[in-house]
Amino acid sequence: MTAPKPRQDTVRIIDWDELPERARNLPDNLNPFEEGVLMKHQVEWLKIKTDIKACPKGRRTGITFAESFDAVFTAAASKEAGGMSVYYIGDTKEKGLEFIGYCAKFSRVIAEAQGQGISQIEEFLFEDQNEKGETRQITAYRVRYSSGFQIVALSSRPENIRGLQGKVVIDEAAFHPNVQGVMEAATALLIWGGRISVISSHNGKNNPFNQFVKDIENGVFGEDAKVHVVTFDDAVANGLYERVCFMQGKEATLDGKKKWYTKIRKAYGSRKAAMREELDAIPRDGSSVCLPALWVERAMPEVRTILRLTLGDDFTELTPDERDAYIDDWIQRYLEPELQKLDKRKQHCAGQDYARHRDFSFILPFYIAQDLRRIAPFAIEMHKVPSRLQQKILWYMLDRLPRFGGIAMDATGSGETIAENTAERYGEHMVHQIKLTRAWYGLWTPKLVTAFEEDMIDLPRDENLKNDCSAIEEVDGIHMVTKARTKDIKDPELYRHGDGAVAMILGWFASLHLSSPIEFIPLPSASELEANHDDYDGWFSEAGCI
Repeated sequence: MTAPKPRQDTVRIIDWDELPERARNLPDNLNPFEEGVLMKHQVEWLKIKTDIKACPKGRRTGITFAESFDAVFTAAASKEAGGMSVYYIGDTKEKGLEFIGYCAKFSRVIAEAQGQGISQIEEFLFEDQNEKGETRQITAYRVRYSSGFQIVALSSRPENIRGLQGKVVIDEAAFHPNVQGVMEAATALLIWGGRISVISSHNGKNNPFNQFVKDIENGVFGEDAKVHVVTFDDAVANGLYERVCFMQGKEATLDGKKKWYTKIRKAYGSRKAAMREELDAIPRDGSSVCLPALWVERAMPEVRTILRLTLGDDFTELTPDERDAYIDDWIQRYLEPELQKLDKRKQHCAGQDYARHRDFSFILPFYIAQDLRRIAPFAIEMHKVPSRLQQKILWYMLDRLPRFGGIAMDATGSGETIAENTAERYGEHMVHQIKLTRAWYGLWTPKLVTAFEEDMIDLPRDENLKNDCSAIEEVDGIHMVTKARTKDIKDPELYRHGDGAVAMILGWFASLHLSSPIEFIPLPSASELEANHDDYDGWFSEAGCI
């Protein structure tokens, strides 16, 4: 049979040289049917034929590689033989291109052996539509077969997964911006006989991927779902080192294997939790080496107010006066009552992580308790609130914080303007304009971690704030909030980036750099002293001098 001709929606044909290196370097004569090409754990994964299967894995253990083999076999088969289209959803564009490259390699062997034709790798625009009926186009890659089915690798998560029909492969699921939404949408494919394969390294115990794995193990999905754990040691035992040597053109030796294995393990240094997660498929507690869930929950003794303000697209249609009126009403309804509760005897400070569109703008005030613990009486979380109105809310709060001692503000990027304006209003000594660099995080985040460890911080009990705390991670030895979890952040969707944790670090910084206005009684002039000679002793007494 001849290869299917490119469709009208094909943008271009992808050259082999454009593929990621790992796909390009596969030998042309690689035959996955030959014994020994796939490792034992890869074969075991392919033998699982349940509608839902999940693979918590160590990094670079070859599960995605094996899944590409199954994708070709599935798409090249006829409908009568159980064939269907396959949709690969990775966490980056490059991984999608790598996956489709593997499929193209395997197709030369599998599809041709079955007398099927195969097209080249095509780039096309996948039209996606959300629940509101809004459409967008996602760059995608595909390989089509004369069976009528295709393998499609999408460069980012589509909103309309429910509209797909066939098998869906979700790779590195724990690192998707909204893994819960991805998996919930994918389950709709089961209605029409589809299948779901979810593959990922862990990204903390609180990540929805880990919960998905637990649900399967606890029988939530019934008998037609299975978990297959593959660790780095499993892959090593099954020949991973020997395959690495083969790809690098080196001789595999027992001594070399021992040195290679030791080097991989020792590369993590003191980051034992990260090593267990990335190699042994053991999720870290609370997605973070820095803040165990036990510390965070201890720091949240009671439910307190989280003032959440999200403005829709229709807000932009209001006049400036109407917008101000809306915010003024919100302030009086929700913020003012919280400010009235504050203890006028306590010194207060605050931290703010600024955001305008994609993330949340988070304001966290603290007061200093008698035992020096920092206690957050409430918090403000804003989304899609114009900068001018954010500033209005912030200044209203700062004007009324009792014994205001300062605020630390995110002055990185677009947050610089509101930080400068606030410093101009309250004074440079009262407003710390912070550039959130690795060096700054490295100095100040450990101080916050110590505060949690020593139970010196008290926060509102809130699930979102708790999850934000799990965004504090160790990155190359630096404790910091990793704002971007994926390289592809084009999806216009709402997901948290640890914004509350950033405000928390900033607030802690402010609490260690408190400023206060100096109260004084001016000395009387010489003429005043002479005119009020009889009150001389009384004046000194009032001034506290005698």
